[in-house]
Amino acid sequence: MDLLEYQAKELFREVGIPVLPSQRIDRPTDLKALRIPYPIVLKSQVSVGNRGKAGGIRFVENTIDAIAAARTIFNLPILGEYPQVLLAEAKYNTSQEFYLAIVIDRLACRPVLLGSTDGGMNINAILNQIQQVVVYEEFSSFYARRLALKMGLQGDLMLAVSEIVEKMYMLMRAQDLDLVEINPLGIDRNGAVMALDGKISVNHYAVGRHPNLKPWQVVDVARNRLGALSPLFTSVGNISILCSGNGLALAMLDGIAQGGGQVAQCIVVDPACRAEIQIALDRISTNSHRERQPSTPDVDVLLVNFVGSEIDSCQQVMQYFPRCPNLATIWRVLEQDRDRLAGLLPLSIKLVTNFDRAIAQTLAIAKQ
Repeated sequence: MDLLEYQAKELFREVGIPVLPSQRIDRPTDLKALRIPYPIVLKSQVSVGNRGKAGGIRFVENTIDAIAAARTIFNLPILGEYPQVLLAEAKYNTSQEFYLAIVIDRLACRPVLLGSTDGGMNINAILNQIQQVVVYEEFSSFYARRLALKMGLQGDLMLAVSEIVEKMYMLMRAQDLDLVEINPLGIDRNGAVMALDGKISVNHYAVGRHPNLKPWQVVDVARNRLGALSPLFTSVGNISILCSGNGLALAMLDGIAQGGGQVAQCIVVDPACRAEIQIALDRISTNSHRERQPSTPDVDVLLVNFVGSEIDSCQQVMQYFPRCPNLATIWRVLEQDRDRLAGLLPLSIKLVTNFDRAIAQTLAIAKQ
């Protein structure tokens, strides 16, 4: 279950992660009772990315402009999804923007801390600076400081960022989360830090243990935007990635980039939603060498990673792989699932249980 930004920030506030004064807006007229001083930013509350580029984030200076902007945003679909709620938030001036995330590596059964000194919408910039720290033992402030130091931070800024990472980890453990992401973490000229945007993915099996999350347990809007399924990343490479979470996607993009590969597209889907899988593989197959359309990148290899998804969901995906008969496919799976899945897959699909080995084999095919 993916939370919206305003929901994620409610949880941030509970653990002491600094967030700006904000107010939920259910209709444009709510802005007449706004409790935040202008100027403000109005943000569309949707589960998809690229809100800023699509016009879903707007700065306003007064009530009249705010109401007009809110009406526009409420009627603006972003990748096929209309917002039901907006977030009005105070404006914040930054001198730097960082990326921070904690994601669960299901194969290693360990949390992974991710950080980059380039945050924001440019995923290439994030990947160029991404650092990671695997939490092998019981978490302590050592791991948070290690990530901050690997990011090249020093002094008070290193301490401030490591404290944010510690609180993110506390939140993940307390609420049984699969992903906690802050992008960007704003740094002002005085070195103060502020979570300007946030993303949280809740393990749906854990919602019943957390009454505070139950009101947010709604049908995943991503399943209702089938015609608008969009790649997380598009470039000129020859590798496609299909996976089940943004945090997982970022780790895979990082591995490919560090190995010198180039990703043509990375599509994040819900493995339990057959229609999304069908659309994703249709798009990937049109980019393979024998099927590609003019102006689309050549794709030689597909890397699949649904680790952490139910085995039955993976089986649903398999029926669609004949759509990509000419595409070499590397599929990362759990050790205990490999034998069962091997009997269901065509021989052209290679099952790999190790994350690094999956990346290495993908790169080997891509560089042939």
